[in-house]
Amino acid sequence: MADMANTGERENTRNWTFLTNHAHVLLAIARNPTARLRDVADEVGVTERAAQAIVADLEAGGYLHRTRVGRRNEYTLNPAGRFRHPAEADRHIGDLLALFAEEPVAGIADR
Repeated sequence: MADMANTGERENTRNWTFLTNHAHVLLAIARNPTARLRDVADEVGVTERAAQAIVADLEAGGYLHRTRVGRRNEYTLNPAGRFRHPAEADRHIGDLLALFAEEPVAGIADR
């Protein structure tokens, strides 16, 4: 009986979050559109390679656009993009950005 209680306690302490790493990367870029991927990765808690793959996914999905400015990248977000899951497909990514971004994100009101 004590073993079951300990197992339940361990399960309750597993690390999980409501937002995916893709959402965390998108929000980190919304907060700092000129951030280095190394810094985004550190903020999100993933490897730099994982951050690169996530940014590639977001760019391929039309959620952001990457522009080379000198030696750095600058990101422009598309707040009109829709959530991918059918349960939220009627909502815009700009709603998420507006909820978590400290500063208003350009283009949200322009939908």
